[in-house]
Amino acid sequence: MYMKKVYIAGPDVFLPDAVAHGKKLKRITKENGFEGLFPLDNEIKGDDPAELAEKIKVANINMIRNCDAVVANLLPFRGPEPDSGTVWEVGFAQALGKVVIGYCSDVRSLKQKTIETLNLDSTAVQDAEGFEIEDFGLTHNLMFADIVTCNSFEEAISRLKFMLS
Repeated sequence: MYMKKVYIAGPDVFLPDAVAHGKKLKRITKENGFEGLFPLDNEIKGDDPAELAEKIKVANINMIRNCDAVVANLLPFRGPEPDSGTVWEVGFAQALGKVVIGYCSDVRSLKQKTIETLNLDSTAVQDAEGFEIEDFGLTHNLMFADIVTCNSFEEAISRLKFMLS
């Protein structure tokens, strides 16, 4: 019997214990009847940083192409928005017609996150550079806020199990 594959997206690959953390997420995925694909499962070698970066990108693209669904960590990362690589993977997976579920325990609106992260006045409608602050009352950018339906990885995997059963 075919076990559905889930690509585990997020900035978790930058954690100091990323490999161990990935194994934990894959264990949770397996306990719920899926095969977890964690980006660090790819064994990439090379000395040239540009070549290495391209190999990582291609390997992750192939993982996404070969999965049935993506579960994405969309917590704020180095600012009010999620990791840009993760957001790219989410959009790519959606364009391929994959099931995508995002999770984020930070339920503040994107406007509130932006104001607090940039230390702006609470009534600000623009940032210091004059750019309007998105304010639709959503937790994330309007282009993908609808996929952020869970507060944790465990909840996302549980929802995915329900969706794909």
